[in-house]
Amino acid sequence: MNPTPSMAQDAVPGSLATIRDAMAPAAVVPGSLQRDAFGHLVYTGADGVAHNGVVPVRAFPIDGRLEHIALVGREGHELAWIPRLDALDDASRALIAEELARREFMPVVTRIISVSTLATPSRWAIETDRGPTELVLRSEQDIRRVSGNTLLIADGHGLYFLIRDLTRLDRGSRRLLDRFL
Repeated sequence: MNPTPSMAQDAVPGSLATIRDAMAPAAVVPGSLQRDAFGHLVYTGADGVAHNGVVPVRAFPIDGRLEHIALVGREGHELAWIPRLDALDDASRALIAEELARREFMPVVTRIISVSTLATPSRWAIETDRGPTELVLRSEQDIRRVSGNTLLIADGHGLYFLIRDLTRLDRGSRRLLDRFL
């Protein structure tokens, strides 16, 4: 995204909300979206060229909003930009929402039950919005502050866990987490 001069003057550097809200509401590239016989998404552009295996990618995945989504081809090139999903027909909107849900599995941590050791690597027993589980924290660098009170924890097995608001965790969970921040 290339910021416009007026956007650069008004923007607060590093403000995700400012960047997200300033993205131009460009029109969706005309075309159609459907699944092929193998379940892959196929985007057919206004030029009639079908692109098999497209993937919807959120510009701001942690935000979770159903806006600012790119359709990306197998080669990694953006084929279409969707400023808001509600601008699409019901069938296309359902296909994209399905694909995003399948692709973006990111449990939200609601409580830290226990930590095996206060040094890394350590095994954490946690509760998430998907149920209880364990994660392996390899190093303190695997806990990243995304914004304000939002944290992203990378598990040793490649999964990501989200803490939406650190201040909403119970006192015991915050105390355990503080040892690693």
